[in-house]
Amino acid sequence: CTDKTGTLTQNKMSVQKIYINQELIDPSELDLKNDLHRYLLYNCILTNDARIVDNKGIGDPTEYSLLEMSQKTSLDIDLIREMMERLGELPFDSERKRMSTMYKLHGTPTILTKGAIDALLDLSTSIRTSQGIIPLTEQMREEIRKENIQSSSQGLRVLGFAYREVAHGTVMTMDLEQDLTFVGFVSMVDPPRPESMQAVKDAKMAGMKPIMITGDHKITATAIAQQIGIYEEGDYAITGEELDAMSEEELNQKLEKISVYARVSPENKIRIVDSWQRKGHIVSMTGDGVNDAPALKKADIGIAMGITGTEVSKDAASMILMDDNFATIIKAVANGRNVYRNIKNAIQFLFSGNMAGIMVVLIASIGGMPLPFAPVHLLFMNLLTDSLPALAIGMEPATGQLLKERPRDPKEGILTKSFVSKVMVQGGLIGIATLSAFLIGQEYWPAAASTMAFYTLTMARLFHGFNCRTQESIFKVGLKSNPYSIGAF
Repeated sequence: CTDKTGTLTQNKMSVQKIYINQELIDPSELDLKNDLHRYLLYNCILTNDARIVDNKGIGDPTEYSLLEMSQKTSLDIDLIREMMERLGELPFDSERKRMSTMYKLHGTPTILTKGAIDALLDLSTSIRTSQGIIPLTEQMREEIRKENIQSSSQGLRVLGFAYREVAHGTVMTMDLEQDLTFVGFVSMVDPPRPESMQAVKDAKMAGMKPIMITGDHKITATAIAQQIGIYEEGDYAITGEELDAMSEEELNQKLEKISVYARVSPENKIRIVDSWQRKGHIVSMTGDGVNDAPALKKADIGIAMGITGTEVSKDAASMILMDDNFATIIKAVANGRNVYRNIKNAIQFLFSGNMAGIMVVLIASIGGMPLPFAPVHLLFMNLLTDSLPALAIGMEPATGQLLKERPRDPKEGILTKSFVSKVMVQGGLIGIATLSAFLIGQEYWPAAASTMAFYTLTMARLFHGFNCRTQESIFKVGLKSNPYSIGAF
């Protein structure tokens, strides 16, 4: 379960289109002499906690892109903020889907609100146009919603702006976020990371199902999810409200076909994790905010963002993603699978080789034959022919083949039936070869019998070290891919 912004996308917002005065315009068309345009720009600057320092954005990329757009109109952002004191603030939260601040504009206390279009339209009763403030009719609402859907379907993030003038001495409360005057909206693009498409493809090949969970509009989220391959034909995309309306039975039936969750709340995230876990799946969840902490804790593997993540989310997570990049998660999966595979292959090498030695000594003792090895032989084998090749097997690099394997059962131990059978067969073959060399020596060169057995067992185990490097043919993998194995040999 992955967030969209910054994880699957580049988190580099830039404003593409502006809807104002009931028409779409380019950011370059904004005019400071136009009162309507100026109101929108004030809202963009004052409902904003980002900063531009030495031409670098500090803060939320969405807010920074609004400042960047305002700066291009030659508006002095620092001067405006210095001249106007913030009288109150209602921070953004995922429940309200908006934030509001209070400033004195032209001497009148004014509530400036920015947020999701659907949330603002429900709270607005009028709209500001070039003809002045007029009632917001249902036809106008539909036109705005249509433009919103059109922008969202292109993968753009849409942010609406509205305001309301209040009486002097008014205290900032949530009750003031009503009877708003709608000004317009801004459409921003946050392109997918170039590596996200391949990472999603690799994840699916590795037997994992990527799911996008975002606060964006459903159409925006679906458009991005389609671009990178998360959303496919026949999948579902639902909002947090639609999820709340679903019964457990209905969610259980549709769960494996839902690829996109939009406009979600922290409670929705916990329910999504819980639903997958009840189906017996291992769930990973990414998050960066304080509200994400419960879902990160609930997931089997919580992944916090190292760059944009809060300290609370990092403390709650099992893993911190230092570059906030989804592709790094898939690299970590491949790396983890490689570590597990190498440990298993090293155990296979050690078990099968030692089993061969034990088998030869045991059969010789039972058969009343002289012991094939002196203690110094066994010590030499344990110190050298066991340790160095086993260490070299542990240095085997990851291959693309690892992501083609299905995920292993976490409850399954290393000593499975197939693994033990493999060890028995390989150890048995080495043991038979060693015992045969000892018996031939006993028959023809009694003084050299132990030497022949020692040499056969040692060389067999050294060559077996190449065999245990991978489940594929050593000729396909190549000797040079792991130079440590040649050094160990």
